[in-house]
Amino acid sequence: MELSMPPPQIYVEKTLAIIKPDIVDKEEEIQDIILRSGFTIVQRRKLHLSPEHCSNFYVEQYGKMFFPNLTAYMSSGPLVAMILARYNAISYWKELLGPANSLIAKELHPDSLRAIYGTDDLRNALHGSNDFAAAEREIRFMFPEVIIEPIPVGQVAKDYLNLYVTPTLLEGLTELCKQKPEDPFIWLADWLLKNNPNKPKLCHYLITEES
Repeated sequence: MELSMPPPQIYVEKTLAIIKPDIVDKEEEIQDIILRSGFTIVQRRKLHLSPEHCSNFYVEQYGKMFFPNLTAYMSSGPLVAMILARYNAISYWKELLGPANSLIAKELHPDSLRAIYGTDDLRNALHGSNDFAAAEREIRFMFPEVIIEPIPVGQVAKDYLNLYVTPTLLEGLTELCKQKPEDPFIWLADWLLKNNPNKPKLCHYLITEES
């Protein structure tokens, strides 16, 4: 008797990535590497932090000897902050970055991003969240309007699709096969708009104006 194993449940994680001020001009090629590495760039913004904002962002490093130089470096020009998502995003992004010290990265992990784009132990080109708690805090810092929550996958996603999407979509696809339109995508999009079960119903009320 064969036992059918359930498909693995994949948790899509988010992490914060920062392209630091001295390599902002390399953003396009870095984004290309990010996308080719299986990440989705959920959100992106370019901003120029003040030294005070940098101090708040790196509050865990406060009191260390390099802290003044770190805040001066991070506030020296515009930077690019991105929310990245994929399976094991935090650990995979850290692996892609390489050691925090770019000099060590160049020696031990020459293919890592910090080896390629970094200069030394301070100017290491890119930032990545250290763990889940740090990712949550840092994403909220850079993107205050974002709601941090897992992207639905596995059984949760299946339940949602089966309840809200699949019945209507299957009906539309069945009708599509019957009609065989010249442009099936436009036809299906129009059909879904017309047959959206969540489309608000218009109610006509008699409005009485007060005299």
